[in-house]
Amino acid sequence: MRFSRRRALMPAAAPHRITIVSASVGAGHDGAAAELTRRLQARGFGVDRYDFLDLLPFRLGRLLRRMYALQLRAAPGSWGFLLDAVERWAVMEVAVRGLARLAARRTAAVAGPDTVAVVSTYPLASQALGGMRAQASLRVPVFTYLTDLSVHPLWVADGVDAHVALHPVAAAQAQRLGARDVQVTAPAVAPAFRAAESALERHAARLAFGLPPDRPLALVVAGSWGVGEVGQTARDIAAHTPAVPVVVCGHNAGLRQAIERRGDGIALGWVDDMPALLRACDVVVQNAGGLSCLEAMATGLPVISYRCLPGHGQTNAAALEEAGWAPWIHRPEDLPDALHAALHPSDGAAGPLPAAGIRLGPDPSAIIADLVCDRAGIRIPRPLKPPAGRDLRSPETMPSALGAR
Repeated sequence: MRFSRRRALMPAAAPHRITIVSASVGAGHDGAAAELTRRLQARGFGVDRYDFLDLLPFRLGRLLRRMYALQLRAAPGSWGFLLDAVERWAVMEVAVRGLARLAARRTAAVAGPDTVAVVSTYPLASQALGGMRAQASLRVPVFTYLTDLSVHPLWVADGVDAHVALHPVAAAQAQRLGARDVQVTAPAVAPAFRAAESALERHAARLAFGLPPDRPLALVVAGSWGVGEVGQTARDIAAHTPAVPVVVCGHNAGLRQAIERRGDGIALGWVDDMPALLRACDVVVQNAGGLSCLEAMATGLPVISYRCLPGHGQTNAAALEEAGWAPWIHRPEDLPDALHAALHPSDGAAGPLPAAGIRLGPDPSAIIADLVCDRAGIRIPRPLKPPAGRDLRSPETMPSALGAR
C-alpha cells in the first residue's frame, strides 16, 4: 500500500491531527480539501490528506478515475443517467455504497492514534467512513464537507457525525436526505481569489495572458478536464454577444485545438494562475457549478450557468439559481440578455447576485474546529506556527499547480 509506506517515512506526528479524505476526480474535491487543510493548520491542527481512490483495492480507484473522465468526455448524458439511477433504484445505491466500503480497511488505517477527527470532501469517502463509524470500527468523529451546492443521496451516509453545507439551499437538501447535524458555512475558497484592487492590476492581468485590453471578456470554464458543450458555448458567445469568449480547456488538448482552428475565441490550456485570469475577465460562464464557480464569485465576477453537464452540472445550476448566486440560462436565445445584465448591472436589468454573497456565513474551518473540540473533548490553542501537515496521496494524483477547475 503506497500510502502506508510513505507514512512510515514521515516524522513523529504532532498532537491533535485531522485526516482529510478527498478524491482526484476533476479538481473540486481536492481544491476544497487543500483550502480546508490550510485553514485548519492555521488553527493549530496537524492535517494529513489522502486520496480516496488510492484507498480502493485492486487499483479500482485508478480505473474509476479513467472511466469517469472517459464518460464525461464521450457520453456525458450517461453520467446524468447513472446518478439518477443511483437515486431512483435501491439496488444501484446499494451497489455504489458497497463499492465505497471496499476501501474500509485501508481507510481505517489512515486514522492513526493521534487523529482526533476525519473530514471527507468526497461522497464515496463519506460512505466508507460513515459505515465504519456506524459499526464502531472508527472511534473518532467523521464530518462531511459538501463541496457542491446540490446534494446527491450518496453525500449522506449513516454514521457521519455532522455535515458542513455551503448555503441554506444545500443544507435543506441534505436534511431532507437524513443528514445529521447540518452546519451552514461560507465556501472554502483560497484567499488568492479576490477582486482586482485597481484598473491597473486588471489591465496587467490581461497583458499577462495576451487578452484584449478593451473588450468585455467572458471566461468559459468547464472543469479541469474541459468537458461538455464547451465549443458550442464559445460559438454562442462569439456569434451573439459583444464579449470575447476566453475558454479554459484544462487538460483537453483536443478542445483547445478545435477552438483555435474555428476562431471562436481565445483558447487556453492548463492555467497556473487562475486568480489572475479571473481578475482579467468580466463574467464567467460555467457548466458544472463546482469550485471554479465559487472562486469566480469570490473574485467579484458574476457567474452564468449555461449548457450544463447532465447530472451534477444541472442540479448544481438549479441550486445556484435557487440560492440567488447565478442564473441558469436554458436557451441560447436568452444568453445575450443574461450576459448584458451581468456586464452592465447599472442598466437595471436583473442580473446575478453580487459575488460578495458567498462571503456570508462563518469560516468552515471554524465550524469544523468547534465540532472536533466538542466531539473529541479537546481544546486547541492557536499556535504561532501551525503544525506541519502531511499529504499522503499518490504522486500521480497530486496537482502540479493551481489550475482550472
